[in-house]
Amino acid sequence: MTTVTTTVTPKLFVKMVLDRWYASITNCDVLLNSLSDEALQKEISPGRNRGIYLLGHLIAVHDDMLVLMDMGEKLYPELNEPFIKFPDKAVEKLPTVSELRTFWTKQSEAIKQKFENLKPEEWFEKHTAVSAEDFEKEPHRNKLNIVITRTSHLQYHLGQMQLLKNK
Repeated sequence: MTTVTTTVTPKLFVKMVLDRWYASITNCDVLLNSLSDEALQKEISPGRNRGIYLLGHLIAVHDDMLVLMDMGEKLYPELNEPFIKFPDKAVEKLPTVSELRTFWTKQSEAIKQKFENLKPEEWFEKHTAVSAEDFEKEPHRNKLNIVITRTSHLQYHLGQMQLLKNK
C-alpha cells in the first residue's frame, strides 16, 4: 500500500471548508428550484415553520456572516426582525417567496465574491464577535469557523425543507 503525504496548510483547510459551503449552497439552490412558491408557503410539519420562513431565516443568518466576518454591512437588514427576532407567523407582512428567492441568489453571489477575496491566512483571523483578548485564548473563534457553523446550520434547515417535497 502506498502512503500519500499531504502537507497540511491553511490553504488546504480553507479549501475543504469552502468546498462544503459551496456544495451546501448548490444543494439549497437545487432544492429551491424543485419547490414551488406554494410549497414554500406550507409548514414543514403541523405547527412548525413554513418553508418561506426558513428561506428568509437563512438569508438573515447569512447576512449576519458579512458583519461577523468584517466583510461589510448586511444586504437585507430588514429581514432580521421577521426571520431572526420573531418566530414564524409572528410577523404578518413578509417578503414574497419570489423576492426571497432573488435575495438568496444575490446574497449567495455577493458572499462568494467576498470569500474569494480573502487570502488563506485571513480566514484564521478573529471574527467581530470576539475580543482580541478572548481570541488569544481561543484562536478557533475565527472567520473560517463561522463558515463551518453556518454550513451546519444551512444543512439542518435543508433537511427540514426536504420535507416540503412530499407535500
